[in-house]
Amino acid sequence: MSYNSKTSSLTFVIVSAEIAEIRIDARQNSRSLYSRKTFAKDDVIAQFGAKETFSEPTYLTVQVGDNEHIELLPEYLECINHSCEPNCFFNTTTLELVALKEIAEDEELTFFYPSTEWDMDQAFKCTCGNKGCIGMVKGARYLSPENIAKYRFTDFIAGKLKSIL
Repeated sequence: MSYNSKTSSLTFVIVSAEIAEIRIDARQNSRSLYSRKTFAKDDVIAQFGAKETFSEPTYLTVQVGDNEHIELLPEYLECINHSCEPNCFFNTTTLELVALKEIAEDEELTFFYPSTEWDMDQAFKCTCGNKGCIGMVKGARYLSPENIAKYRFTDFIAGKLKSIL
């Protein structure tokens, strides 16, 4: 258990792996994944696979095809939260989680949800606080051309975006 005076949060480590650990914020009851080591840009953070496959999106799935959504394995990867300035990317072609920029030890791992989702199961108002925040996070199909130009997308989502641009 630790207390962060900057954010006034009380956190507990609930799962710890070699590359990262899940922390739960006791006040907000939210899970996050934090790096346990430093990664350079383009480093493979982890390989992943499918625990289970679904034909429709769920809160915890990543889209890999029109009617194919996977629950991640290892399961701790499902605790990577959204950010409009992500530091990692789920490459669903190579099944690798890749660093988009240098990630310091003890830094929260984040990814841009629309990079893997065409039309999300549960849209939400982003609270990342970053300068370029997109506001409502609904899926790649709802992004402006300006936002599309700023992000890296999975091969599947990139193909879908080409079809509408």
